[in-house]
Amino acid sequence: MNRFGIGVMVAAAAALVITVGALGGTSAPAPQRVAVGLTEFKIAVAPKTVRKGAVITFAVANKGAIGHNFKISGKKTPVLAAGKRTTLKLTFAKAGRYAFLCTVPTHAAAGMKGVLIVK
Repeated sequence: MNRFGIGVMVAAAAALVITVGALGGTSAPAPQRVAVGLTEFKIAVAPKTVRKGAVITFAVANKGAIGHNFKISGKKTPVLAAGKRTTLKLTFAKAGRYAFLCTVPTHAAAGMKGVLIVK
């Protein structure tokens, strides 16, 4: 095969790779919302499992009577007064188990902690 034929084959292979990628072969997972309810002394998270690579929006609501916050993977919300809400966005690049907790002194020890699973 001559150089022209090889060049055509290389160009065709590159076009095929680009087309397959554009058809969704490597697209990111859809964004996901996770509800986080803070009370004395519990954190309720639903769902408890999220997709790796998706943008996760944690919708955090303090349903308790005293201030609480939410910390996961090195990021945290401010301490929320009773009845207040906020959001926290994260993307987990790796599958695994990620611990979460309230960082207000003594709250995690009293039960405000848990684990989020990323698959």
